[in-house]
Amino acid sequence: METPTAQAALDLAPSDVQRVPVTFEINGKTHRFEIEPWTTLLDLLRERCHLSGTKKGCDHGQCGACTAIVDGQRINTCLALAAVRDGASITTVEGLADGDTLHPVQQAFIDHDAFQCGYCTPGQICSAVAMLAEGHAKNADDIRELMSGNLCRCGAYTNIVAAILDAAERSDQPLTAPGARP
Repeated sequence: METPTAQAALDLAPSDVQRVPVTFEINGKTHRFEIEPWTTLLDLLRERCHLSGTKKGCDHGQCGACTAIVDGQRINTCLALAAVRDGASITTVEGLADGDTLHPVQQAFIDHDAFQCGYCTPGQICSAVAMLAEGHAKNADDIRELMSGNLCRCGAYTNIVAAILDAAERSDQPLTAPGARP
C-alpha cells in the first residue's frame, strides 16, 4: 500500500476529508458536531456555535483572549483541537450569568471599570472565574501572577485585579490582601 504524499493530502477536496463526530456540553447544553480533524475549540465556538465572546487574539496561545473553561480548567481554546476534547464540558463568557444575574466576576468587572476596549475581557473573566475556583490565589500578587497569561493591551490591570479581589469577596472566597496594591 502506497503512503500518500504531503501534496496528495493537500490536494484533497473538502468533501474527501473524513469528518470526526464530537459531542460537547457547551454552557449547559449538549451539542453534536461533525468537524474536520484540525478544527480548534476556538473556531468551533465562534463559527459553529456563534459564541463570539471567545476572541481570536494571537491564535498562538500567547494572549489569553480565547480563554474558556473546559472541564473546570481554563485553557487557550486556540491551541486545543476540538476532536481531542470530545465529550468535554465547556463554559464560555456567555454561559457564566444566571439569566439576568451576572456572575460575581462579571459584575465586579463592571463595578471596577476593569476593561477599556473590552476585547480581552471575556478571556480575562473566564480565566478569573477558573482561577478563583482553583483556590490558589491568596492576595493581589497571586492574582497578578495567576492571571499573567491574559494580556490587556489597554493596561487595565489595576482595575482587573481590584475586580477579582472584589468578586472573591462576593463569592465567599475571600482573598487576603494585606498591604497589597489592587
